Amino acid sequence: MHRSAKQETLTTLTVAAGLIWLMPMLIGTYTLTVLVIYGMLGLSLGLIWGFGGILCFGQAAFFGLGAYTYAIAAINIGESTLPMLLAVLVPAGFALLLGAMMFYGRLTDVYLGVITLVVTLILFKFINSTAAPHYKIGSARLGGFNGIPGFQTLNVPGDPDAYIWGDAYFYLCALTLVLVYLLVSWLLRSSFGRVALGIRENETRMSLMGYDVAARKTVLFAIGGGIAGLAGALFANWGEIVTPGLFSLGQSAEIIIWCIVGGLGTRFGPVLGAAGLAYMKFLLGQQSLVDNTLITGLILVLFVLFLPKGLLPALTQLWRASIGRSRFGRKPQNRRMRRSNHG
Repeated sequence: MHRSAKQETLTTLTVAAGLIWLMPMLIGTYTLTVLVIYGMLGLSLGLIWGFGGILCFGQAAFFGLGAYTYAIAAINIGESTLPMLLAVLVPAGFALLLGAMMFYGRLTDVYLGVITLVVTLILFKFINSTAAPHYKIGSARLGGFNGIPGFQTLNVPGDPDAYIWGDAYFYLCALTLVLVYLLVSWLLRSSFGRVALGIRENETRMSLMGYDVAARKTVLFAIGGGIAGLAGALFANWGEIVTPGLFSLGQSAEIIIWCIVGGLGTRFGPVLGAAGLAYMKFLLGQQSLVDNTLITGLILVLFVLFLPKGLLPALTQLWRASIGRSRFGRKPQNRRMRRSNHG
């Protein structure tokens, strides 16, 4: 690992430790837990869209698939370790197959967005229509619009009676987000990540250089699906119920808005956008005067018009500009001091 990479990792761990220690003093851990989970979901789309150039309108499909996979497996197995693993592998495998069909089919960005959106709507429609008793997998009834409640929540591996909940569950989710963030950072610093960035900038050039563009986009798409599935499993444990609303069009749109507002093409931007907008939605939900959907749409319009790069790049640019002005302001004084010394 290069020195800059080590320094970045150390900075990430320091900032994460500070936030994990400070935030529970300001916001309850129950609310913080879902903000952390949404941050992971935003990061999953930020990876494939911001760094791979793949606009996916169906990230909610992988999120919901991970949640339902965990719930069904937990009911049939009665323990959470294997269901958590399946909740990552099933969405990742589904994304791998879907991505292979799309990318080897050489579909353009518009058709990619349409297909991923249609897949999400199909899953939403299908899950909603499974209320009949014969719709079940093993011992788990799908439940239709009522969802699946009453499954085994996260436990210490090997001890189904040792549940992880409350403050401990928040710290576990926060640690998982940090690990996923570090893994994404490592992936983007690797040769695979550099090629992915090259494909985002000029797909034809990378193809002429001999890289299998379709294969690399498929793998990146599957990784994003696996991360979204992990977020879905954690959400299922947090809410202790899964419903078809996880596949909804509104959920898909919110994930895209998180990335745009936070800062597309950055790692922390989608996490910041997801947590910030989700918390704002939580606060707006406590009143009935203003519709929170209207506020979210207004924020999106304002960011597209005035901060098209997102919040994090704007703050970074402002910080660098302030440092540059402070350094520039000190130069004349230093010159006068040198002149007086020579005099």
